[in-house]
Amino acid sequence: MRTTAILAVLLLGTALFPGCQSAGQREYFSLRPEVEKAYGYTHAIRLGHELMISGAVSMDDAGAPTAVGDLNQQMRNCYSDLQKVLAHFGCTFDDVVMENVFTTNMAGFLELSGYRNEIYKTAFPTGTWLEVKGLALPEFLIEIELEARIR
Repeated sequence: MRTTAILAVLLLGTALFPGCQSAGQREYFSLRPEVEKAYGYTHAIRLGHELMISGAVSMDDAGAPTAVGDLNQQMRNCYSDLQKVLAHFGCTFDDVVMENVFTTNMAGFLELSGYRNEIYKTAFPTGTWLEVKGLALPEFLIEIELEARIR
């Protein structure tokens, strides 16, 4: 009886939370391995059909901020990096279901947000836009994180 109950709980758990079945099903992707290791994060993790992508900022491969003071170019750099991560998993922006934008200049972002029409050609994902006091480095003006569903 006890073994049957434990098996039922395990089966129910894997049905409700398929991505949690085992750590072996996780696929990690580092866009900038040295930077990510130094700061202690992974740029993307795939769990089954779910893809979580850490916030992208405008940086070079050594982790130094790029396009300092230029919100437009920083936003474009973020989307460029996010496209590379999505492509690694065979996805496009059409697969994105959530986009969260963090910016230190919401008024500036709102003026530039029309650029997103070039990114999301089919439909916009859900998400949140937040103005924040600061990001990881003071030169960063915007950070964009995504969640996608892999087909």
